[in-house]
Amino acid sequence: GAARPNGQSQASKICQFKLVLLGESAVGKSSLVLRFVKGQFHEYQESTIGAAFLTQSVCLDDTTVKFEIWDTAGQERYHSLAPMYYRGAQAAIVVYDITNQETFARAKTWVKELQRQASPSIVIALAGNKADLASKRMVEYEEAQAYADDNSLLFTETSAKTAMNVNDLFLAIAKKLPKSEPQSTSGAAGRSRGVDLHEQSQQNKSQCCSN
Repeated sequence: GAARPNGQSQASKICQFKLVLLGESAVGKSSLVLRFVKGQFHEYQESTIGAAFLTQSVCLDDTTVKFEIWDTAGQERYHSLAPMYYRGAQAAIVVYDITNQETFARAKTWVKELQRQASPSIVIALAGNKADLASKRMVEYEEAQAYADDNSLLFTETSAKTAMNVNDLFLAIAKKLPKSEPQSTSGAAGRSRGVDLHEQSQQNKSQCCSN
């Protein structure tokens, strides 16, 4: 039933945002999207050709945030297509693999490119994926966190395999995106610098859209 409790005077707003995933090949971009959108994980995920498009919504208070997700191919030969996908995007997730230093260097290159060419107000999140392989870690959490702080990026480590922090990552992005009425009271609080993913993950357990 879509019936609303009568006490709720304000109808739920739906905000749509274009989100793009960027990063080196095989860091787990498609796996993160699959985990977020379908709650699934495939050990052997095919390489994305060009880009894949999926949608998923998260609920924040009186707003449903609908993400239009463009999952881009990481191979170098597709790099020239990337601007097509991040142009006009309100959010980007730049993904690297915590067991591979080279993918972190590549992530920094993507961040620079976004800062130079994407919308100036784009919300950029950095995701250190494959956190379940921490024993093979090559990129320290502190190093990535410091880099993210310097560049005003959201940052978390994720595991598409175990689902660790995947929903929290998209939720943090949803909270940081402008919901069209900056003068609303929640707007001011939500626009503060940076989002501490861990601090908020407690109250996020009751996600209305996750079922």
